[in-house]
Amino acid sequence: MDTKVKVTPCVCISHDRDQGHLTVEMEMPGVDKKDIKLDMRKDSFCVSAPRGEDTEYAGCFMLAHDVLTDKTAARYENGLLRINAPIRGWEQKVNVPIQ
Repeated sequence: MDTKVKVTPCVCISHDRDQGHLTVEMEMPGVDKKDIKLDMRKDSFCVSAPRGEDTEYAGCFMLAHDVLTDKTAARYENGLLRINAPIRGWEQKVNVPIQ
């Protein structure tokens, strides 16, 4: 039986209006980069990583935009996991005039 305490990491999601990328930053101090499991889907992602003997960071999150999972990049440094994902169809947006 898994008795680890599950902790949801602190997450900040933002997007770059000019480049059409989502940036996700997650605080996950005390984990080893090789132990982080990140599963990206077009509209969501799940992450998990053990921290010590009795704690595990874990969470699943929905995204406001669909992303290109095959062009997504992730980097872990100094306790911060940073994910950069291009937004699907960003260049096909249409400006709607307001009447």
